[in-house]
Amino acid sequence: MASETLTKEATQKKDEKETLKKVSIVISRGTLEGVYPGLIMANGARMEGIEANIFFTFFGLNAIHKKKMKKIKVDTVGNPALGIPPIVGIIPGLNRMVTKMFIKEMDKLDIPPIDEFLEMIAATGAKMYACKAAMDMFHYKREDLIDEVADVLTVGQFYEVAAGGEIIFT
Repeated sequence: MASETLTKEATQKKDEKETLKKVSIVISRGTLEGVYPGLIMANGARMEGIEANIFFTFFGLNAIHKKKMKKIKVDTVGNPALGIPPIVGIIPGLNRMVTKMFIKEMDKLDIPPIDEFLEMIAATGAKMYACKAAMDMFHYKREDLIDEVADVLTVGQFYEVAAGGEIIFT
């Protein structure tokens, strides 16, 4: 009898659709292939009605740095996904060429440039935060960042914001 009750409860729980309510995404890489996955995931979360927070740390801060955000490129050195030997990745101008190709393909999919994408995501209600330790390490100031950044947080403060949701590293 007890096992029958447990089976009914397990089946009932399986039938109930479990939905994610909050996600916090950590962007730590300052390359196009490091930044875009997190932005796409945050945008997708908001489109599904899921609360989304984005925490930019280390080189990921470049995505929200006013002077650096438009200079982010694809990493061609040591990027096995490109299928080119690491030594070839150092050829001058290769990362610029690969970046142009990457952006052209994203344009075909109607994926906006980083600055526009950040504005769009912020307009949906997603919150963006900068990592205080990384800001201090790179000597960045709050005024270096785009206006859409809600705050500069310590890791502990980020955990408070992320509490009750999933944390995803891209």
